[in-house]
Amino acid sequence: MSGIPEASAGSGTMESVAVTERRLHPVTPLRRAWAPFAVLVGWAVHDPNGTQQRLSALTTTTLLLGSAAVLLGGAAYGFLSWWFTHFAVTDTELRIRTGLFFRRTAHIRLDRLQAVDVTRPLLARIAGVAKLKLDVVGAEQKDELAYLGERDAAELRAELLARAAGFAPAEAREVGEAPVRGLLHVQPRMLAFSLMLTGAPWAMLVAATVVPTALWFATHNLWTVLATGLPILGGAFASSGGRFIKEYDWTVGESPDGLRIDHGLLDKAHETVPPGRVQTVHIVQPLLWRRYGWVRVELDVAGSANSVLVPVAPRELAEAVIARVLPGARVPEPAELSRPPARAAWCVPLWWKGYGLVVTDAVFAARHGLLKRRLSLVPHAKVQSVRLSQGPWERVKGVADVRVDTGANKTVTARLRPAEEAAKLLHAQADRSRTGRDEARPDRWMA
Repeated sequence: MSGIPEASAGSGTMESVAVTERRLHPVTPLRRAWAPFAVLVGWAVHDPNGTQQRLSALTTTTLLLGSAAVLLGGAAYGFLSWWFTHFAVTDTELRIRTGLFFRRTAHIRLDRLQAVDVTRPLLARIAGVAKLKLDVVGAEQKDELAYLGERDAAELRAELLARAAGFAPAEAREVGEAPVRGLLHVQPRMLAFSLMLTGAPWAMLVAATVVPTALWFATHNLWTVLATGLPILGGAFASSGGRFIKEYDWTVGESPDGLRIDHGLLDKAHETVPPGRVQTVHIVQPLLWRRYGWVRVELDVAGSANSVLVPVAPRELAEAVIARVLPGARVPEPAELSRPPARAAWCVPLWWKGYGLVVTDAVFAARHGLLKRRLSLVPHAKVQSVRLSQGPWERVKGVADVRVDTGANKTVTARLRPAEEAAKLLHAQADRSRTGRDEARPDRWMA
């Protein structure tokens, strides 16, 4: 990775030292060189008959010259995009400058970083490079540096996290990668078996068999059958094989900068669950998993796309990991959950038995689902607002829903509670949330 000194740098403030700008790895142009090819493919797919006629009208020499022009154009575009992309780490921010025709400069404040993830797609692993993804508080999309050498990516990630934890710039470069302690490893055999016990892949597979067959007898049109059957088959693979490839070799470890998650068979990912940013924890248990006591743990993290904490694990191990995400919180036992009153059956026949609620000193816990249970835990300090809703039929039956909104723009609902209990819960939860926020620790990495 080459370095280009810059005499001065400014983003609204004056800096006392020169900032060294760096370029991405030299293999990066290959990532963007395909853009002209994508334009041509899109044009060809849009009008396949016209494309075939135009190509057949061209001579061999013209085709060769056109292919050479596209290759050279793609190579030039990729090289220039790489040449005009720089990044630099200052005392207060990470600065990313990009753009061939339209320049864009991103100023990422280091004290607003909440996670720095490293991903290594299959081709990037072969080339020995990695992609750095940056989660910033308040940003809807992740900024990224693609690509860096694997060693450079690890060193830059460690430096950024050390800066975010409060280390001085000179010390941050010497801190290195924070130590990690292993908490959980999901065996591939358990992952594969758990996916077979979920209903979605089998339902999609049945649909991929029945629907195209019915369409064939109805239309006798092969293209209609393929256009319908292939997407359904793709969905079946995504819900089984795709998940297995993505969640393969899932490992959870604990470090001062949060929980570290490593996973992936083809594309390797190294993600971080930032401390204090988890808004809700969901414990999911499909029907066929109950016999083995397995659960899946999902997360709502403010400003982050990380949504899975544990793909499958025995309940005891999963609860131990949850305890590291929600310090001081305890996962309620199923027997502790209070079901809606029997009159709620008039509002939601049969399925009312899947709802439940319990409020502990640390969390607001609501469950829904009869076949696939989903228990959602919201720490009191993360509740942004509390609402009570009651439809016409619910008013007749004397029940109401209590909804709590979190900082991740998500809502957890305790359904079909007795109306009097719901009214008391509304005010009590508002008080608990205010107290929880006053007592909560700051969302900050441990130095």
